[in-house]
Amino acid sequence: MTKKILVVFAHPESTSITRRLVDVTVSTLSGKGYEVMQSDLYGMRWKAVFDADDFPSRVDQQRLSFIMESAHAYSTGRQSADVVAEQAKLLAADAVILQFPLWWYSPPALLKGWIERVYAFGFAYGYKTGGNDYRFGDGILKGKRALVNVMTGGPAEDYGPRGVNGPIDQILFPLTHGALFYPGMDVLPTHAVYGAAHITTAEQIRAVEAGWRDRLAGLFTDAPIPFRLQNGGDFPDRHTMSDHVALGKTGLAAHLADDVTM
Repeated sequence: MTKKILVVFAHPESTSITRRLVDVTVSTLSGKGYEVMQSDLYGMRWKAVFDADDFPSRVDQQRLSFIMESAHAYSTGRQSADVVAEQAKLLAADAVILQFPLWWYSPPALLKGWIERVYAFGFAYGYKTGGNDYRFGDGILKGKRALVNVMTGGPAEDYGPRGVNGPIDQILFPLTHGALFYPGMDVLPTHAVYGAAHITTAEQIRAVEAGWRDRLAGLFTDAPIPFRLQNGGDFPDRHTMSDHVALGKTGLAAHLADDVTM
């Protein structure tokens, strides 16, 4: 069967490096025979704010509980149409690609809002049992692949091991581990384009596009980031690592297999 790819992107300028690479994504993957679905969050005028308007049929009119109302809307088929459409794309996709600029050390608000609204209770969290049984390697999106393509303003040196901004993998940990791995996706190493604002010549642009095509070639073959599974034995109580796991490591580094650094 034809593989399906969902490309979610957030940039308002059609001539930006982000949008150029989105075009490369679509043309490259379509050329391989894949079906490419797109979610252009600016073009869609995506509602970024997660609020009471997402729940027209409330369980509790006195107090807004996002978990309760999200669970009710999802389980009773009363979610807004835009959210339902994006959930359907996620379920249909074999791989998800996120493309965006890094703004203030995180994705644009529209992309964060896409996650907040689409990741309903019972769908991306509280899956099956309504608890934390299926997360971090398990979940509704298990078996799918995810690839993040981020553009930064600063040069690569700013994001080196001792760079002033910190490593891009650590900056994006809430996205790669927290939003993509949480519901079960295998997350590939991030593809960063550094100093995007200074990529102006045709030669520079061609080089960036070629580098991205090379990464897309490994979408279904490259090894994912070896995040530790919640249900793989490293977290016996589903909360804290066993004492024998990641000896001498704490923080983000402890979440990777022992032979990998972050």
